[in-house]
Amino acid sequence: MGLFTKFFGSQKSGKIARDRLQLVLVHDRSDISPEMMENLRRDIITVIKNYVEIDENRIELDLEREDSSVALVANIPVMTVRRQRGKAGR
Repeated sequence: MGLFTKFFGSQKSGKIARDRLQLVLVHDRSDISPEMMENLRRDIITVIKNYVEIDENRIELDLEREDSSVALVANIPVMTVRRQRGKAGR
């Protein structure tokens, strides 16, 4: 481990901190509270689970700001696709 890295941390931790700060700023500017983000996350998971089996522990749900717009970006690991049965099976 280099002397610089030992005292100032790695670039990776700096990037992580910058990304977290950027996410906080996007949340603040888009007026979405942490509670609303959690509710949105829960609702999205509920709907998606009707169609596919997902790894809920690895879901990443973020807001990204580009120019004057904000986008909801989701990374949802799909484990298996549920096979549809006939309409009577629902």
